[in-house]
Amino acid sequence: MNLFNNIFLNKKVLLTGDTGFKGSWLSIWLKELGTEVYGYALPPLREEDNFVKCNLSNIINHQDGDIRNLTKLLNYFEKVQPEFAFHLAAQPLVLESYKSPHYTFETNVMGTVNFFEAVRKTKSIKVAVNITSDKCYQNNEWVWGYRENDPMGGKDPYSASKGCSELVTTAYLNSFFSKDTHCTIASARAGNVIGAGDWAENRIIPDYFRALLGKNKLLVRNPIATRPWQHVLEPLSGYLLLASKLSEDAKYSGGWNFGPKDEMNYSVRELLKEINKFDQSVEITEGNDSIKPYEAKILKLDISKAVFELGWKPVLDFNKTVELTVSGYLNDIKNISDSLENRVATIKEYSDIATKQRIKWSEK
Repeated sequence: MNLFNNIFLNKKVLLTGDTGFKGSWLSIWLKELGTEVYGYALPPLREEDNFVKCNLSNIINHQDGDIRNLTKLLNYFEKVQPEFAFHLAAQPLVLESYKSPHYTFETNVMGTVNFFEAVRKTKSIKVAVNITSDKCYQNNEWVWGYRENDPMGGKDPYSASKGCSELVTTAYLNSFFSKDTHCTIASARAGNVIGAGDWAENRIIPDYFRALLGKNKLLVRNPIATRPWQHVLEPLSGYLLLASKLSEDAKYSGGWNFGPKDEMNYSVRELLKEINKFDQSVEITEGNDSIKPYEAKILKLDISKAVFELGWKPVLDFNKTVELTVSGYLNDIKNISDSLENRVATIKEYSDIATKQRIKWSEK
């Protein structure tokens, strides 16, 4: 199951945002890698959330805390003395950013500043990675993928806040971590991740399974929107590989894209059609999104840098991505098995696939 050369074995790793979707999955994977995991985040929002379903409050070391509270964050870093740190605490939703722009900028921008202040003042930390979003780029609705040296931007508060988070990372890298320092830092950008345990509002797959639970119709507001769908374990494998490389060489500092294969850019309509291969429980209708706030119609990442410099590649095709996602949700809804056991089994299956793919690549 170890794709990362035992880099994380017996290490202390601190995650902000461990109660979130990606943070909870990353916590589980790190725990399986033999890591001592520490989390700092707001309490989970729902009983259905991955953190709660997997009983992570009893599996990892967790501290309730707001990323905007610098003093409390500094105290927690000082107490834990981690060797690796991942920043995932954020306001993660585009539509919510229209409702709460001040909170979104305060959390996503000053939260990043607070994270790097804590990293800067905690000498035990060797590697720190800021997790942002593919929406950090100035989106021109191009059909080709954005590269790491393309301009940051954002037409909505969420996207702009993630572009700002990247600029904060670059400023700290050049000002405090570019020379012989105790720590190397990087940022990681991924697309629309999917997987069991995500129940956030205004996301298509959680909306689908909420409709299933409520025996309601699903109204799709933007069926032609195209996204780089990927299972949550794909970018997480990139984050972990990046951190392991950073622990060995500072040349891996800077920004990195971890998106799916080019052929994994599908519309919302196509995603729902793929879900229907595994579940047909929900009646779907399409609405008119013309009066909705701005959201990108097409957005994808160029992952050439990660492929050629890190040796990372996505390994799941679209069918397998959706299969793992749907099976995880149905596992929880139908109580087929313990949620944590399901996640660990999914991580093992993914790791086995990734290991076989790496062997094939090395033989070419």
